[in-house]
Amino acid sequence: MQQTDSPATVTSTTPKRVEMRPTRVAISVVVPVYNEADSVRPLYDALTPQLTSLNLVYELIFVDDGSRDGSFAQLQALHDLDPHVRVIRFRRNFGKTPALVAGFHEARGDVVFTMDADLQDDPAEIPLFLDKLAEGYDLVSGWKYPRHDPPTKTVPSFFFNRMVWATTGVKLHDINCGFKAYRREIIEEVKLYGELHRFIPILAHQRGYRVTEVKVRHHKRKYGKSKFGAGRFLRGFLDLLMVLFLVSYLRTPLRLFGAFGLFSLLAGFAVDLYVVLDRYLPFGSHEQIHNRPILFVGVILLIFGISFILTGLQSEMIRHFAYRPEDEYSVRQVLD
Repeated sequence: MQQTDSPATVTSTTPKRVEMRPTRVAISVVVPVYNEADSVRPLYDALTPQLTSLNLVYELIFVDDGSRDGSFAQLQALHDLDPHVRVIRFRRNFGKTPALVAGFHEARGDVVFTMDADLQDDPAEIPLFLDKLAEGYDLVSGWKYPRHDPPTKTVPSFFFNRMVWATTGVKLHDINCGFKAYRREIIEEVKLYGELHRFIPILAHQRGYRVTEVKVRHHKRKYGKSKFGAGRFLRGFLDLLMVLFLVSYLRTPLRLFGAFGLFSLLAGFAVDLYVVLDRYLPFGSHEQIHNRPILFVGVILLIFGISFILTGLQSEMIRHFAYRPEDEYSVRQVLD
């Protein structure tokens, strides 16, 4: 991928921005940016000829997620130079999911790409994603292969991807890859918050969209440093638990909490019944009930059981009042 140096300042010779007329946008590229001042211009220089060669109307949406290294100045220069460039600037660093949500909200394209600003994704592979979408898929995820990251990232990522694969049925080798393409319907339907951006393929699959992946080249980082440490895998595991709950029990929370509650109630009742029978039956030990610590284990299990059931009922009440019919299904087509 050809790279060009990033200019430090914009001189008076910079061409004046020409406003585009409103028209239908075919492709939107959303790029979250956090302290990537040296990478922004080379990424733009790689994206522009590739998107232009497609002969489709496109837009580039950069979301400055509270950068403190001059990234916004570079983005502002690109905005002044090219009418295809749009920039969203956050007041502070909010994280990748809010940055993507903001970009999705502003995106006008029928197809929305996401990619990182660190130059590790190759814009020359955009046609591979479009070919997969043309085959009828709704979401295409990149699979960085071979991956140029240290073992401290690749090994945990391998096991995390396999765990996601086994628990959700979505067979992706690199669910964390930021290089993805979506049909517009997905970004309009899927609700994102917290750090759920990495699980968009799972949430889309749950709503009936077709998900696949393509192998993409992975370049070594040239500028700056990675914004993600080993701690993201712990957060990712907790987020996976939340996603599993959302896709399995969001509509029927009482089935999950009620099952735990009934099991706990039965276990507590069985423990306390054993203590009572052991005290009074002829073949029992006849030990005083209040001297049996296991009695309190049974009581705690009974309390837990009641708490789980009440939590399930409360969740059902919350869901009842927050119910929206459009959340129950996903419409692909309507024939009038």
